[in-house]
Amino acid sequence: MSAAITPAAQFEQQRLDGLYARLDRLRDESADRLGESRRKHVENDQERSQRDAETHLYRHRIAQLNAVEEGLCFGRLDYIETDEPMYLGRIGIHAEGGEQLLVDWRSEAGRRFYLATAASPAGVRRRRHLHTKGRRIRHVNDEVLDLDAAGDSDSTIGSEGALMAALDAARGEAMKDIVATIQAEQDRIIRAPLEGIMIVDGAPGTGKTAVALHRAAYLLYEHREQLKRRGVLIIGPGKQFLRYISEVLPGLAETDVLLRTPAQLFPGVVADRPETEAVAALKGRAVMAGVIASAVADRQVVPREPLPVDFEGHELYLRPEKITAARDAARETGLPHNEARETFHKRVIADLATQYADVIGEDPLGGENLLGLADRAQFAVEIATDPVIRGQIEVLWPQLSAKELLEDLFSSRELIASAAAVLKKEERALLHRQPGGWSEADVALLDEAAEHLGEIETKQRPGELTAEQIAYAQDVLTIAAGSASFDFEDEESEILQATDIIDEFWLGERQVDEAFVSVAERAAADRRWIFGHVIVDEAQELSPMEWRALLRRCVTRSFTVAGDLAQAAGATAPSSWGEVFGNSGLDWRAEQLTVSYRTPAEIMEVATRVLDSIDVEAARPRSVRESGHRPWLEIAQVDLDGRVEELVAAEKAAVGEGSVAIVTTAERAAGLAGIADASVLTVKQAKGLEFDSVIVVDPDAIAASGLRNLYVALTRATKRLGVVAPDKPVFPGAEVL
Repeated sequence: MSAAITPAAQFEQQRLDGLYARLDRLRDESADRLGESRRKHVENDQERSQRDAETHLYRHRIAQLNAVEEGLCFGRLDYIETDEPMYLGRIGIHAEGGEQLLVDWRSEAGRRFYLATAASPAGVRRRRHLHTKGRRIRHVNDEVLDLDAAGDSDSTIGSEGALMAALDAARGEAMKDIVATIQAEQDRIIRAPLEGIMIVDGAPGTGKTAVALHRAAYLLYEHREQLKRRGVLIIGPGKQFLRYISEVLPGLAETDVLLRTPAQLFPGVVADRPETEAVAALKGRAVMAGVIASAVADRQVVPREPLPVDFEGHELYLRPEKITAARDAARETGLPHNEARETFHKRVIADLATQYADVIGEDPLGGENLLGLADRAQFAVEIATDPVIRGQIEVLWPQLSAKELLEDLFSSRELIASAAAVLKKEERALLHRQPGGWSEADVALLDEAAEHLGEIETKQRPGELTAEQIAYAQDVLTIAAGSASFDFEDEESEILQATDIIDEFWLGERQVDEAFVSVAERAAADRRWIFGHVIVDEAQELSPMEWRALLRRCVTRSFTVAGDLAQAAGATAPSSWGEVFGNSGLDWRAEQLTVSYRTPAEIMEVATRVLDSIDVEAARPRSVRESGHRPWLEIAQVDLDGRVEELVAAEKAAVGEGSVAIVTTAERAAGLAGIADASVLTVKQAKGLEFDSVIVVDPDAIAASGLRNLYVALTRATKRLGVVAPDKPVFPGAEVL
């Protein structure tokens, strides 16, 4: 804080001191209760569960209170009709007596802070922005909305002062929230209803990511009871992006949100296998859903000829007509492959039991079979426990994991030809590969396969019989009864329970002591987890198969989708949101952000020339500020890498504590890696990120992979943009450099 502190700042410092004192008190109380909960003696599972829930509650509360330490209070509203001001902050805080000391920015009362204007003050006389560092007031900035009122501000009165100060601040390694400077068009989207798919469309710098993240915080506040059990999933384009945004939601007092890339949606899979763009594009197409379904169906085999099976020295047969009937019955259950497998096995085993009974129960005098239904059911149980026979049946309908299915499929030209007959020959050739590792495009296919396959049967302890196995034996008995070729004289005497046949087994119960974990932790480990809301950033990058995987994770179809179609890469990039959702039957609506806060007018002039050459439905943004720095061009025909290093040093000196990045092709990035004071990124890695200064290296090479990629590269800077080329560039917009 400066030595010449103003009366306004002095007054606000006293108020801020009181808020932090209350914050410390709440944190101490939560820490005390956490300690008491951890020390609590428990005598049974219910008490243990209650203790773990309490412990998690207090840990979560402490994490929230710690997260709002910086920028706890950032605004104040003075009303025309009352002398009592309202203070706005990251969370709501009450005094011990119940008095509201700080209003949560997400509350309806807090909304006035963002919507009140001089033209429509909504009863607000003055809006004051409190600029703090740590627990100290740096300065205050007033916006007088009632023109008859006088201000005691130490800043120039104006409606955009706080916003411009935030936009001019240096960018660090992590994204900062915009909670103190949310604009009216952004607030409307943040507070939109939870239901349906809302698309937040906007050009670079319009705040799509910030709006989406603040919407997550708002929804968790407004729909706490609905979302706290299911959680919120946030999808970003890459790990660099997730690191960049990782501090925003904790700073808004939300710590239980799961951040993932599309490549991280399948627990236990590390998607690090390299893959060409052509193969990745093919695997992302919607047609692959049918290929996966066909691959699963191909593993449900019906033999062309009867297959011999030996049981107790007698030759039985796996008969094609019976296998077909069993397969059809299993498919008609509507269950996934692994879960329908038991229906198949039961029917096949019942037929084998019938064959065996017909052989050994044959009356030598030519009468009816000497064996009853109970005998046949007993044979079925014995056949089911024969490992050789089970193995032979398993070949016809095997238990499969998603990994096993795809490893087998992609490593076999024959399996690919069968499952992917809908594809062209050259496309099928692209799918063939040797086993080992998974690519990013494989993850959505693994997820699709897992949906078709279902869960894998878990192993049990020796001698333990599960309830499912008892039901299995009962089903076999029922099937055997349906297959019997003789009548009963006394039907009731022959209707047995499964437990009558397998009473030598015992059914054990075991208790599982699971540690209490957060919603985010549980969701991260469970592929089948259903979220209450999903937020997708850089959504234009997702393939149809990735959308299928995401839609499975939110059955209510409650999505916030942030993206810019002009930044979509690849030959199959959509030209409109209608291509993404228009034919899906989903309830979707689009909101347009039209003002570019991040990208200055000088840079947007160059980028718009590129945008005009891209065939896409995208609005031309309006920049709210000028940086005072014209983008520059340097042609380095000799020692380009060395010249780039020199220019980075100059840019770093110009931005001081700000950030510098180099954006270029993958080939150039490899040679430039290691330059001090700069992040060296490919276009894909740079998506969604922002830096004070950006040097785009070899723009024509970037443009060769698509003008959309060049558009992304040119719009990462918030202050200064430079272009370095080996020759005079010819891309659209180069003429204004």
